[in-house]
Amino acid sequence: MVTHSQSKLNQTLYEEDFYLWINKTTQLIKENRFEEVDWENLIEEIESMGRSERKELKNRLIVLIEHLLKLMYWEEEKAYNARGWRKTIVEQRRQISFSIEDSPSLRSLLGEIFLDCYHIAREDMLRKYQLSSDIFPIDPPFTIKDVVNPEYLPD
Repeated sequence: MVTHSQSKLNQTLYEEDFYLWINKTTQLIKENRFEEVDWENLIEEIESMGRSERKELKNRLIVLIEHLLKLMYWEEEKAYNARGWRKTIVEQRRQISFSIEDSPSLRSLLGEIFLDCYHIAREDMLRKYQLSSDIFPIDPPFTIKDVVNPEYLPD
């Protein structure tokens, strides 16, 4: 039976030394000492990991879309920057691919977040570079399949 002091100790450990808390929690689970596990914080951390995976995928997709838009529409900067934009496109696709390889269920999330990511990328580009709102189309000029396809590069 877990005493109130053990529970308090787990909570304090979580707040004061997260790495040690992780190691202790892992050890308790391996030893089937479930009654001693700090379940409240463990559940919170697992939920947080899921949100982090989603956030990383969303951020990478936004960066990827921004660079595809630059390559497609920003003619004034294209001659000087196209090589770097393509490099970023390749890298973001690779990182998205790694994320999906590790967590295949993220693949279905791509379709769910695509339009939102496109609109965020478009708006961010307009604000960051103070561009005219008519430089990039309101609706995506490519599909999510195009975006993650390693062979797809706009003309």
